Amino acid sequence: MQNRRKHSKYPIIYAKIVQKPQQVVSTIPSLFSSSGLADTAEGSYDVLVCGGTLGIFIATALSARGLRVAVVERNVLKGREQEWNISRKELLELAEVGILEEDDIERVTSVKFNPNRCGFERKGDIWVEDILNLGVSPVKLIEIVKERFISLGGEIFEGCSVSGINVYEDVAVLKLSGDKILTSRLIVDAMGNFSPVVKQIRCGRKPDGVCLVVGTCARGFNNNSTSDVIYSSSSVKKVGNSKAQYFWEAFPSGSGPLDRTTYMFTYVQPQPESPKLEELLEDFWDLMPQYQGVSLENLEILRVIYGIFPTYRDSPLPAAFNRVLQFGDASGVQSPVSFGGFGSLTRHLRRLSAGIHEAITGDYLDSYNLSLLNPYMPNLSASWLFQRAMSAKQQSNVPSDFINELLYANFNCMQRLGDPVLRPFLQDVVQFWPLSKTLGLVMLTNPQILPSIFKQVGVPVLFDWSRHFLMLAYFTFLSTFADPVVRPFLNKVPPKMSFQWKRHLEAWKYGSGLDYKL
Repeated sequence: MQNRRKHSKYPIIYAKIVQKPQQVVSTIPSLFSSSGLADTAEGSYDVLVCGGTLGIFIATALSARGLRVAVVERNVLKGREQEWNISRKELLELAEVGILEEDDIERVTSVKFNPNRCGFERKGDIWVEDILNLGVSPVKLIEIVKERFISLGGEIFEGCSVSGINVYEDVAVLKLSGDKILTSRLIVDAMGNFSPVVKQIRCGRKPDGVCLVVGTCARGFNNNSTSDVIYSSSSVKKVGNSKAQYFWEAFPSGSGPLDRTTYMFTYVQPQPESPKLEELLEDFWDLMPQYQGVSLENLEILRVIYGIFPTYRDSPLPAAFNRVLQFGDASGVQSPVSFGGFGSLTRHLRRLSAGIHEAITGDYLDSYNLSLLNPYMPNLSASWLFQRAMSAKQQSNVPSDFINELLYANFNCMQRLGDPVLRPFLQDVVQFWPLSKTLGLVMLTNPQILPSIFKQVGVPVLFDWSRHFLMLAYFTFLSTFADPVVRPFLNKVPPKMSFQWKRHLEAWKYGSGLDYKL
């Protein structure tokens, strides 16, 4: 293998925080059909989905429900080479909404691996089965879904960038590069974390947290049958002018029996002195050989991977405009401790496709009703404590190995409590009773770490988390006891009220994690 320092040739891109982002969406209080531009539109749809990589999934689900849908993608709509790892249970959810056949799951699965490890430096390892144990080829998956979408009558506009959205009283007008104009009753923004529409809504506000990720897909691993869901091989360490707690994720790649993908990631608060991706990548080359038990000279680097994943505490993101709805990573519906939205997409796809179809059918496309599709979810907000607990404090009076000690204590207690507690958490689903049992057992068995928890996360964060924890209990109560009382009346009330109450019931269910079934 070439000298590792030469790998700094890979470009690292940083986005400066823009105080006044471009105004992509404009509201025009008139009818488009009465304007002089009505004849210039080149197509009219029920739904336009901007962003194809994840957007093709919601577009296909909506097409399967009989809506006229088009996808706009600034590049060629195809999956990346780097695999997504996921559980079979989550892939089956794609089949349940009608965008995959069960046979397709085998076609898109490049590799399977078991068991899967959660481990922390010199504390101990916890092994589980069938958690994020499939490597899915995005190339094959998106190609199959794309074919399905087209067969259902969907249209795809490739090589088209979004230049603006004008929201009229009767339609939303999507302006594309090259002066192309399309109209739609609803525009779904699936353009990811850095969507220009999201930047406008958030007014350039910096994220509350950031996950930084570097890694490789490399060839030359002889022991390549298991995966690491999360592994920490060291305590908090100095990185440039900052500190960071590094975590690892690793799993076999479907490109060959000796190929393995290895990620190193860390959670930070976005500050000028925060670690840079270059610094993480240099540490990666230093630390990865010992972690994986290999020599860099014996590896062939196939790909170098890096990414920045911002997270916001006020997520999911409510609709800020009529006729415009955020989806996937753009909506912030993914957990703040995970750095990818594919798993959360599969979990919420049935709920969102049914809700969007009902909103289109009933013409409930104002910002209030669309916001009901991205509601407050206390289990998602409660996850913020975990990210803060896993982030190294720059000025800290807790031991450098405290994060590893805390995580191992939690994982060990979850393992003792069994699959109903451990498995949902590993798949980014927080539930009240499993969380309560875990916290109770940790306090009983490891009372000595409680003072350090207060020092690590801070009293204001714990106070804010307590509010979401109480709401998690409240949503659990509502979904368990109020839902069965309310649901029989949904067919007896006006359609608009029925639509809104269905969304409330879904918020209770998904916001409490009770949608998850073993």
